[in-house]
Amino acid sequence: MLTYEIKKSPGVPLYESLYRRIRQDIQSGKLLPGEKLPSKRALAENLEVSRITVETAYNQLLAEGYITSREKVGYFVEAAEYRPQVRLLPEQEPKKQEEMLLDLTANGPAKFPFSVWTKLQRQVIQNYGKTLLQPLHTQGCPELRRAIAGHLADFRGMTVSPENIVIGAGTDFLYNLLIQLLGRDLVYAIEEPGYDKIPKIYAAGGVRCVAAPMDERGVLPDRLGQARVLHISPSHHFPTGIVTPVKRRQELLSWAEKQDGYIIEDDYDSEFRFHTHPLPALQALDRHGRVIYMNSFTKTLAPSIRVGYMVLPDALLQEFRNKLGFYSCTVASFEQYTLAQFLSEGHFEKHINRMRKFYRSRRDLVAAALEKCPWANRMEILEKDAGLHFLVKVTTTLSDEALMARWQSQGVRVRTLSSYYRGGTDVAKQGYLVINYSGLDETKLSCLQNTDIG
Repeated sequence: MLTYEIKKSPGVPLYESLYRRIRQDIQSGKLLPGEKLPSKRALAENLEVSRITVETAYNQLLAEGYITSREKVGYFVEAAEYRPQVRLLPEQEPKKQEEMLLDLTANGPAKFPFSVWTKLQRQVIQNYGKTLLQPLHTQGCPELRRAIAGHLADFRGMTVSPENIVIGAGTDFLYNLLIQLLGRDLVYAIEEPGYDKIPKIYAAGGVRCVAAPMDERGVLPDRLGQARVLHISPSHHFPTGIVTPVKRRQELLSWAEKQDGYIIEDDYDSEFRFHTHPLPALQALDRHGRVIYMNSFTKTLAPSIRVGYMVLPDALLQEFRNKLGFYSCTVASFEQYTLAQFLSEGHFEKHINRMRKFYRSRRDLVAAALEKCPWANRMEILEKDAGLHFLVKVTTTLSDEALMARWQSQGVRVRTLSSYYRGGTDVAKQGYLVINYSGLDETKLSCLQNTDIG
């Protein structure tokens, strides 16, 4: 006879306690497969609980496959191979980077318009109510697509129909949609050097990636080999800071037309130019539907605002609807309606203007701190007019790997330009530091005074 001490616990009914004790005995092997269990009446009398308590516990064990019931015979422990096995994996803490005095690789939002955003959220709840609970169009809510089209027209000089815009939970998700749309048999060319994450996403999606070599004007069209898809950031390349001139952009468009291919234009931080307006988007120069324009609000608002978008050419839009139109939109309607109002009411433009001044001031502060370093006469600051990073050329006897290690030992995390090359680099690319300043702590810049570049 089963004997358990069954006590009431806060939030745990008696039948639940009994069910758990019997299940534990079955899982541990104390109760063997095929072994008969006591009848409901007998077990209830032995444990001094109600028959309903025992019946409810048995029913739960039956539903989960731990026991079986034979009519007019009783309950039996199920065979081991038919019992569900619960395997608990040990919790893994996210790998933490070593704590640094100053991190010159960090990106992050310096400021967020909380008061305006909160006010708009309240308005959205009042204005849309139950509409927020309804499914969205696969491409995103019309209000946000119209607001983005208006923003692109005002800021980038792009004539875009809201119908051609697809909203997604960040560009990572949209890259994967493009892989499915364009097919996995195409070869993708990715800027070399470039942002580490992009080739990883494409490779994880099952497509072959090749390096797209660059010169001082951007990607070289005649060095793309068998590629049919080119992923580039012509307005401000990371990490070199190169801005692709109009002539090279036209050459790239001609390449796409000849190859029957596509260019994915990643316009990730075009909003942050400090002294001049950005060149027209590659998409605005496209006359043959070869450019897929992509951007997000990660850099301009916050990484946690997982709203990205792409503008598809007409032919690809129709194919998208036929092939992938069954997907649900991955961005919550609440965020979409809030962002739509943020854009259409002019708050985004005001925010960008404030952040442009803020980042220009921070860039100048970082540059000034570098110029006060003991080794200032051995460095040159390059390309300071745009984006959230710049390059510093240093004269040192150390290799790039040794230079990064030296700085880390002094409490400063930094990356070199050569570390962004996936296929290795030549000596000419050694000695360049990539300085990211959007997410750094200004109060710790003084620690640069004690750094040594070897």
